[in-house]
Amino acid sequence: MTQRAHHLTSSAPVTVIGAAWCLGARDQRCDFGPHQVRRALEKHLSDSGIAARWHGTLSPLPNIDVTLDAYAQVAELSARLARTVAAEISQYRRFAVIGGDHSCAIGTWSGAAVAQRKNGSIGLIWIDAHMDSHTPQSSRSGAIHGMPLACLLGQGDARLISVGDAGAKLHAAHVAVIGVRSYEPEEQFLLARLGVRVFSMHEIRRDGLDHVMRAALNIARSAAGGYGISIDLDAIDPVDAPGVGSPEPGGIPAQTLLNSLVLAQGDAALLGVEVAELNPFRDRADKTTQLTLDLLSAML
Repeated sequence: MTQRAHHLTSSAPVTVIGAAWCLGARDQRCDFGPHQVRRALEKHLSDSGIAARWHGTLSPLPNIDVTLDAYAQVAELSARLARTVAAEISQYRRFAVIGGDHSCAIGTWSGAAVAQRKNGSIGLIWIDAHMDSHTPQSSRSGAIHGMPLACLLGQGDARLISVGDAGAKLHAAHVAVIGVRSYEPEEQFLLARLGVRVFSMHEIRRDGLDHVMRAALNIARSAAGGYGISIDLDAIDPVDAPGVGSPEPGGIPAQTLLNSLVLAQGDAALLGVEVAELNPFRDRADKTTQLTLDLLSAML
């Protein structure tokens, strides 16, 4: 078995980082998600026996040049987030990022990849209703939150694939995508060409999520530099997670996902986690906010 070089333990403190932007999505209100979660987060994790501190919330600078396009703004924010994540890893602390839209993943996992470069590649489990693997050329909407996984694999806008350092941050052999049910042929072709393992909802229903999660963990853990888990809340059935910007019916039941994520709990190879796309304005009785807290507890 590969010797892990980052020396994290399950008791390592967790730094929680807010990434409060929604520049990559069509519904611009998910930037309130991190603020909504913060109110109850530290107590919730403490009650779960998890030592955590809130690092702060990254958001667009008040004096930012309004003539900059969304790509430039997301690249600037992602670079700040990448530096923050890398600094936490360098201090042997685990991290949890709360988005915003899922374009925050560009910063989160670029930072982790750069920090672990000396130890090897990192792996990633991407849990999402969508493949998020468009490029500007293939995207019909132009929404950047449909592109972050492609960017991390080195495909897309040069400003976004250069966050942290130049080029791909992930190798396809260490990436697993779980829960997809809404995607375009161009995304499917890209991931298939690169060799990314995609577990569809059909496979989850046929084989069970625990089986799929174990297979995904084997893929992510094959990376020598550790791995992460990134969750877009729209992976979960909207009956259980109504507070998202792009709900897709027929998703993973919330309790099923919570039960399966426990398989990663206490894993010293787990560098950090990410939960994105909470839109409090679409939530019902804070149901999705509470679920976000439960997901973090299940993984950490």
